[in-house]
Amino acid sequence: MTSVLRCRDLTVRLDGRAVLRGIDLDLDARTIAVVGDNGSGKSTFARVVAGLIRRDAGDLAVRGLDPDRDAAELRRRVALVLSNPDAQIVMPVVADDVGFSLRAERLPRAERAERVARALARFGLTDLAERPAHDLSGGQKQLLALCGAFVREPDLVVADEPTAYLDARNARRVADHLLADTGHALLLVTHDLALARRCDAAVLFADGAVSAAGVASEVIDVYERALRC
Repeated sequence: MTSVLRCRDLTVRLDGRAVLRGIDLDLDARTIAVVGDNGSGKSTFARVVAGLIRRDAGDLAVRGLDPDRDAAELRRRVALVLSNPDAQIVMPVVADDVGFSLRAERLPRAERAERVARALARFGLTDLAERPAHDLSGGQKQLLALCGAFVREPDLVVADEPTAYLDARNARRVADHLLADTGHALLLVTHDLALARRCDAAVLFADGAVSAAGVASEVIDVYERALRC
């Protein structure tokens, strides 16, 4: 299987400032946590991997794809989940919003309806299928955002602080769905170090560079020691 992520000397500048500099990584783990202080570059890194921000220098392969050269294929195979689900809900009705995620695949109507129904059932949203999407609770909205991502059957899910605004119960539900082994890899940006420990690997960012990378528990130990200093 193609590795999840490889980059060499990856550099990103925003507003003339190097937000990421000299990033070298080779990650084959199925679930990867990205941790670090605010402003360390971790969210920018996630957006570069998802193809939302172009790199300024260096090489990058995401599931074997170059986000610049293979942008269309990357969009098909990589799904993005953000901390604020309202930024991802585009249709007024729950089922229609999930179906909207399949618009590029041009599926027959029956197959599209079946995919939507399966996804709604998987995330416990079947009874809410005809509800106005923006009337849902915060936890339900984030489950809807996950539903819209996973209905596409992506190879990689990039999740940027997906539990940031959720209570403990809903955060656990969202985390369990993201970490479940359903054939996808996960790149998870999070401040929740207990959640990060549940991943196979982790990358610690500091001042736009990689400070540590490897087994999740070991990287989180490094970060926690730094936080105590």
